[in-house]
Amino acid sequence: MPKDRTAPAQDRKHAEGRRAKAEHTRQDAEQDRGFTEEGRLSAESARSDAEQLRRLAEETRQARDHHRQALEIVRQERERLREAGETARTASEDARAAAEAARHAATEAVRATAETMQATIGQMEVVEELRRTLRDLQGVGKLDPN
Repeated sequence: MPKDRTAPAQDRKHAEGRRAKAEHTRQDAEQDRGFTEEGRLSAESARSDAEQLRRLAEETRQARDHHRQALEIVRQERERLREAGETARTASEDARAAAEAARHAATEAVRATAETMQATIGQMEVVEELRRTLRDLQGVGKLDPN
């Protein structure tokens, strides 16, 4: 029966070893679960960060597109103003040429008027000379009948 005594002791030792091994396995599983939970939390955090970066990138693209549109509007406005300036410059040049032509026409009109007046004065002098001569002739005829 001594064998029977050792057997329960051995069984107990063997059971204790199994219990210790099971406890160790349980602790490893707990630790793995902790690592898994940490990994899950880390992955979730990384996904959240990635989503936030994606949203930020989308907002940045929208802002860039908005700025690009604003720059295009400014470029178009600048081009329109350049064309308006060119039109104004051309109109100003045309007005200057028209004013110069009008000045020359006015100068010519004054010269023509002066020449006409000079000719008229010359004609008036001739008419006046003819009147004097006529009066003189009429005065000579009055003297004869007396």
